[in-house]
Amino acid sequence: MESIWEKSAQRAQFDTLKNYKTTDVLIIGGGIAGILCAYKLKNAGVDCLLVEATEICGGVTGYTTAKITLQHGLIYDKMIRRFGVDKAQLYAEAQKKACAEYARLSQKIDCDYQTRDSYLYSLNERKKIEKEVAALNRIGIKAELSDAEKLPFKVSGAVRVKDQAQFHPLKFLYNIAKDLPIYEHTKVVELMPHKAKTNHGEITYKKLIIATHFPMLNKHGLYPLKLYQHRSYVIALKGVQNMDGMYVDESNTGLSFRSYGDLLLLGGGGHRTGKQGGCWQELENFAKKHYKNAEIVGKWATQDCMTLDDIPYIGQYSKSTPDVFVATGFNKWGMTNAMVAADILCDLVRGKSNPYATIFDPSRTFFHPQLAVNAFESTIGLLTPTSPRCPHLGCALKYNRAEHTWDCPCHGSRFTEHGELINNPATDDHKSIAK
Repeated sequence: MESIWEKSAQRAQFDTLKNYKTTDVLIIGGGIAGILCAYKLKNAGVDCLLVEATEICGGVTGYTTAKITLQHGLIYDKMIRRFGVDKAQLYAEAQKKACAEYARLSQKIDCDYQTRDSYLYSLNERKKIEKEVAALNRIGIKAELSDAEKLPFKVSGAVRVKDQAQFHPLKFLYNIAKDLPIYEHTKVVELMPHKAKTNHGEITYKKLIIATHFPMLNKHGLYPLKLYQHRSYVIALKGVQNMDGMYVDESNTGLSFRSYGDLLLLGGGGHRTGKQGGCWQELENFAKKHYKNAEIVGKWATQDCMTLDDIPYIGQYSKSTPDVFVATGFNKWGMTNAMVAADILCDLVRGKSNPYATIFDPSRTFFHPQLAVNAFESTIGLLTPTSPRCPHLGCALKYNRAEHTWDCPCHGSRFTEHGELINNPATDDHKSIAK
């Protein structure tokens, strides 16, 4: 399974760390969040170092649909009701600033950056759409009602926000990364206060940023309860009319659309990791019905960490770890949230205040209905008397017939049929799985 981004980008390569290093800031994780943190810190004159267990952009970053937008589902009306206008406005401002930073950087990088309008549609919830339009306008974001006529079906309404963007994420990131202090195939095997042991050496640090998609420290921060993972699927279609916008269903199980060159990227089939879902079959059935002459020229899947309240966890890892920071839970919107994370963490590790830090603070209250769902799924996974079991926290793995993998419904770890680790929070291969 290879995404169109992987097929069409020249990969940047880095050495493996095979000795001892000292750095002010160690970043673990070479996805978009880690790379942007390293980029921002280096440009701020901070001594930093990034280590990646495999190859940079080899995880979920290479499987995105790469939409750059402040429109993150039907969240702004909920935010205003839950947190008030000021916090919702700050969240939107952080995303808007991230969009502007991509636009600025992309002027000097050949990454197929294109300005596009963003549409958030609903099949049957027009009132929710109308409330979201009102909420966005209330916090200073120009939004309007739309019928999203370009879609191959009728909708009850859509929120349109103009002048958002899309790009080629790997062309962008490989260019950003090329001059950064990065070590690939450098796996952290043990973490101690201000010291990290890798498979070939040791790193001493003052501050630590964990950007490993799902946080790797179980003893702090309660992340296994505060997060769950959600899988999404994409097929690339040739022979379909170009869509001049980016379209996303407000439902977690709905479809998304965007064009790239002469291809249509159709996303959907989503489900909680370890559960049943429509997967690629749902997308292929849709394409056969609505795009009869289209040819499927690629397909891939990804998964996202989902938080309790639709807001990522960016900041101090926990109150008991003052020198450790985290960026996780981007809720399917990793492009802008990764840039937000880099902005916030670049300030925090230098002891500077950031106007957006309190909104994303990982130590904010976690009493939310989703917490009970996560706890229930973990309990069921632990009590299910089957094998194999996930080496992360011992939940029963479920076989994913669409992707031929073993997936954990508790926290989202995934393994091949031969036990090779695909997705964390597990950190090692599963030696007892056999095809």
